[in-house]
Amino acid sequence: MEQRISLVTLGVTDVARAKAFYEQLGWRGQEVEETVFFQAGGLALVLWGRDKLADDAGIQGTGTGAISLAQNVRSREEVDEVIATASRAGAEVTQRARETFYGGYAGYFTDPDGHLWEIAWNPGFQLGPDGTLTVPDFNATS
Repeated sequence: MEQRISLVTLGVTDVARAKAFYEQLGWRGQEVEETVFFQAGGLALVLWGRDKLADDAGIQGTGTGAISLAQNVRSREEVDEVIATASRAGAEVTQRARETFYGGYAGYFTDPDGHLWEIAWNPGFQLGPDGTLTVPDFNATS
């Protein structure tokens, strides 16, 4: 199995509401057959009805494990800007942005369906011009 993720699918209770929320964050998606696809760097974020996702996965109900989505940004100021934009769009800020144990700055919010998002600036994770994050070589000697 290749070490990559192509799609992250969020099971939502109301596709239209979820799409409107992400559009208020500035995301632009395409809706096809009650499913919304957002290009997110080198992968896609998908919004799909929770019941349909559970049925497709062959599970009872809509329960799955805990998950946190994260977006790394280029500065502390951008962390604050993204969290403020999410709050105005209806997100619940669960952790105000603060200094982190790794020397960065981060905060959390939940979307209308309770999906947890971390917005972080991490000086150890450099972003490419297109926002691509490359995991550093933690074993490299400096």
